[in-house]
Amino acid sequence: MPEFDALNGQAVAVTGASGFIGQRLVAALVQAGARVTALVRSRHAVAGLQALGARVVVAPLVPGQALQQALAGQAVLFHFAYDMRASGADNLAAFQVLLAAASGVGRIVHASSAVVYDDWPDGRLTEASASSTATGSGYRQAKRAMETQLMAQPVPVAILQPTIVWGKGSPQWTEAAFAALRRGPVVLPDPVGLCPALHVEDLVQAALLAAVVPDLAQERFLIDGPERITWAQFYQAHADCLGRGQVMLQPLADLQARLGPAAPPGPPRGPSAAAKVSAGLRRLVGNQRFEAAVAAAKSLSPDKGPVYPDRSALILFAARPEVVTDLALTRLHYDPKVTLARGLAAIAAQL
Repeated sequence: MPEFDALNGQAVAVTGASGFIGQRLVAALVQAGARVTALVRSRHAVAGLQALGARVVVAPLVPGQALQQALAGQAVLFHFAYDMRASGADNLAAFQVLLAAASGVGRIVHASSAVVYDDWPDGRLTEASASSTATGSGYRQAKRAMETQLMAQPVPVAILQPTIVWGKGSPQWTEAAFAALRRGPVVLPDPVGLCPALHVEDLVQAALLAAVVPDLAQERFLIDGPERITWAQFYQAHADCLGRGQVMLQPLADLQARLGPAAPPGPPRGPSAAAKVSAGLRRLVGNQRFEAAVAAAKSLSPDKGPVYPDRSALILFAARPEVVTDLALTRLHYDPKVTLARGLAAIAAQL
């Protein structure tokens, strides 16, 4: 695409290259003519990324020459790595190692999240919204700390703050929605909230635009999708795509009562024992094989019945966020195009 001509021949590095978003970013960068170095933790994804046209370097985010050599001479570093099975503190430590090794890169494009704002998920969000409290999950605190450190860097930095990133292969949203719909009716609150859905292709577009925008300083950009939909529409469209499943609405007060009183806030907890086992198995067999095995096991599970939201999901499903993306639209010329119908039509064709 003409707007990405500046990437042609440029040396760029991508962390999280084997992930749901990272693989699509690598493919888009190769298509734009960039010379892509894909950084991975293990060798499981090497062949697939090489097939996309990337140079693959096995360089975990730990101190050492491997990481420094991989980043040497890179015009742009796309940092899209985050290990959801590790603690926020561990992810922050890995980020600081990366930042130290990236002192010579020309520009950083960093994947943060809209969750860094105090009013998320129920409020009007702009890049000027408050993001100051130390409360929240380890994920939220780690993302906030990363942003603070990046805003103090001497190199140009674009911090992307996406909302709900979905699409084929999204373990947290699309694949989880399919799994829930296969199991039984998905229960949502009434009144149901708004879903700030952002297709992965639009996020990749924003990342490439951030890599070429002129006169970049240290800047933040909220990134959202092209339409306003409810969570009921999100899940029902996934059910229609799957050809099975049902969405049920129950009064919000009833769902809150079902969960009981909230526990008092405490310090962020590290990964559970199950998460640690999951992380070990992923390192052994690779993310894609692990996710496929989990999906197959869930499809065979005899457990059926309503799928109720937990406390954090209920808050999200009842919220009505207003995400203002004017800065991305004007500064980056971001133009989200993938609607819920369009994205799921592509998935349905593959199913």
